[in-house]
Amino acid sequence: MAIWKDPTPAPKSAEPARFDPPAPAELLQMQTPAPVRAVETAARESVIAADLAIEGKIEGSGHVRIAGKFKGDIKVQGNLGIDQGAKVSGAVSASKVTLAGELDGNILSAQQVELLPSGAISGDLKAGSLTVAAGARIRGQVDCGWGKDDKPASKPEIGSVA
Repeated sequence: MAIWKDPTPAPKSAEPARFDPPAPAELLQMQTPAPVRAVETAARESVIAADLAIEGKIEGSGHVRIAGKFKGDIKVQGNLGIDQGAKVSGAVSASKVTLAGELDGNILSAQQVELLPSGAISGDLKAGSLTVAAGARIRGQVDCGWGKDDKPASKPEIGSVA
């Protein structure tokens, strides 16, 4: 005889197993994939460790931090950090350059450059803004505060009226 037509009730000695349906938030999580972590969507940082010496070229959109030695050009759309004790030889382009180590080369373009007390640059520097801490060293020409389309005012010639 089928269960739904059985007139006799089930014995009450044992309670039947319960099934609680999931809450609406749990249902939503089961139906949609897990969200991407914020770290994955932001630019990542690549590190050249203090005990490494690398020669080559770095290009990309992430952040780069150099604690060892690097010889070659660096062009990143993110930030570049050169740690104290690190040495970089080559041209640099980055959004922000923080220099605590040594750079032997030009900073071709940067929105912001920060020279920390242990930082040293031997080369030309072109940046939107420049912060120099006491003790930092620069040997080269500095162009700061000029936009891409801005040109420095021409110097008046001797004997001419400005």
